[in-house]
Amino acid sequence: MNETPAERLTVREIKSGDRRSGERFASTLLVRKLTSRKARNGNPFLQVEFGDRTGAFSCFCFNDHPLFNAFADGAEGRAVHLSGEIDYYQNRLSPRLVDAVFLTEDELGEPEVLALLVESSPEDPDSMMVELYGFIERIGHPRLRATVENVFAEIGPAFKESPAALSMHHAYRCGLLEHTVHMARACEKLLPLYREVDPDLAMAGILLHDIGKTLEYVSHLAIRRSRAGILQGHVVLGYRIARKAGIRAKLEEPLLERLEHIILSHQGEMEWGAAAMAASPEAVFVSMIDNLDAKMGMVQQAIRQTAGETEFSEYLPGLKAPVLTSAPHPEDPEDEEAAAEDDVPAEELHLDLDESGRA
Repeated sequence: MNETPAERLTVREIKSGDRRSGERFASTLLVRKLTSRKARNGNPFLQVEFGDRTGAFSCFCFNDHPLFNAFADGAEGRAVHLSGEIDYYQNRLSPRLVDAVFLTEDELGEPEVLALLVESSPEDPDSMMVELYGFIERIGHPRLRATVENVFAEIGPAFKESPAALSMHHAYRCGLLEHTVHMARACEKLLPLYREVDPDLAMAGILLHDIGKTLEYVSHLAIRRSRAGILQGHVVLGYRIARKAGIRAKLEEPLLERLEHIILSHQGEMEWGAAAMAASPEAVFVSMIDNLDAKMGMVQQAIRQTAGETEFSEYLPGLKAPVLTSAPHPEDPEDEEAAAEDDVPAEELHLDLDESGRA
């Protein structure tokens, strides 16, 4: 094993601006994703995404690299002690691999290791679950409420731990719970503005819109799609779960149809995975709140992961832009204002006044 620095860095520390190309580092990371590709000359190579709770980066491993077979042979989802050298590709961090040793089951059993590797919601999941059940209890229509209760009774604890995505938004442990609770909070605040939207149906749709993700994703260390997730997807899976629960609750067919439509259309666009375009007041309402919280979730995660160390985040495909991560107001506005005034040259403070004393 090659010699590496003693201190193991997080992804955020590796990405910090003072790292120079060629600088050595050591880290304990999760192999989040492996993608097999072919170079122009036909030789295979791997694109490997590494990550921990503070962020992620990708690098390349070519077929002549000593680590190629170790990664190609089922490394996805495994944790690794990694050493590498700082390097960049297309202005993004893409380190050169030096050495890697996969963690043993005993090492993975240590709580501090899991806490380092697996990103989780910044909000307390137990508190969010209490809040979630409060939203359910406030659904006034008895059979709609029973439908939602039936769904959560069937799913059990899986909802609490599930991620909301593979990578785009809330793609971490308890991310689905966080996303759903955020949407429900927004729903209650926005409902008074839109009298055309039925409050109970909208809230039921929000609480169930992504319920199929509890079956679409399998998550222990890395997130991957299940067989059902690949073959059917969360929209169809969620529709089936909700329909079954609604029939069991004897929900009136017109309401069940509208609830199903919310789930089938919430993705917003057919190319984004919607089975239908939103065509009811509640479906449009839920789809827009879903899109809002998905995008703001990307913003929140980017700000957490940069931790003020860089002005902009990396480019986010879901937003088609990097995110400005600095706060719009300084921490102490009065001090900043005073400092700014002190720095302005005297001649720039001079104003030409007319006879009335106006500028």
